[in-house]
Amino acid sequence: LIAAAIHQQSLRANGPYVKVDVGSLTESLFESELFGHKKGAFTDARDDREGRFEAAHGGTLFLDEIGNITLQQQAKLLTVLQNRQVTRLGANQALPIDIRLICATNLPLQELANENKFRKDLIYRINTVEIVVPPLRKRKQDIPLLANHFAKIYAAKYFKPNTSFADSALDKLQQYSFPGNVRELQYTIERAIIMAESELIEAKDLLFSPLENPVTDTEEVAELKLSTMEKNTIMKVIDKHNGNISRAAKELGLTRTALYRRLSKYEL
Repeated sequence: LIAAAIHQQSLRANGPYVKVDVGSLTESLFESELFGHKKGAFTDARDDREGRFEAAHGGTLFLDEIGNITLQQQAKLLTVLQNRQVTRLGANQALPIDIRLICATNLPLQELANENKFRKDLIYRINTVEIVVPPLRKRKQDIPLLANHFAKIYAAKYFKPNTSFADSALDKLQQYSFPGNVRELQYTIERAIIMAESELIEAKDLLFSPLENPVTDTEEVAELKLSTMEKNTIMKVIDKHNGNISRAAKELGLTRTALYRRLSKYEL
């Protein structure tokens, strides 16, 4: 949403806006998807195809989950960004590109760089202006705005054009911590619009993700409470140190790697 808003409010608003989840691209698809290919460049290349860099020429290219790409992929991306030109797989001629690049990640790139998992020269190249977006639980005032935004989208999709929220529904949304962040809010609103019996969304229509709130039997309650305590403790210590993983890990008596595992476990 933020990347799209930057594009829409910029001088490139009339140009294309292209989004790519680079973290989901396999090693073999990375170059073909981003840089394009010529017919016959590989077995399934039956036609010439422009890559996402070419498609975004004159506009904005948004690379999501950039912290998940491999060092080899980072090197290829850095070359394109430095030269400001792209060469399709199977081609010899480089094509100039003119794009605004926006990248996003929920991983601490500086920490990864210190562990030689992310190239520092690529960080310098992409990190001209940094925007730190707090998790949804820390900006509850945004929840009604985002809820109404998603409601408009899914109300149109599911032919419920007059959908609105009861005050009780908005209160319930703002009291929830959204461990799955904005995506969890998005799918919560979609589910409510599908299942609600009327176009007024009430508190009872809002069911939060079972992935974030698993149903447990009595034997699992104690374990759940311990996990909740650990998760809350980790959140508080990281907040205390303003997101500095090294200091938080030291206070918790963990290695950085062990803390990363817990962050992944609790999707923080």
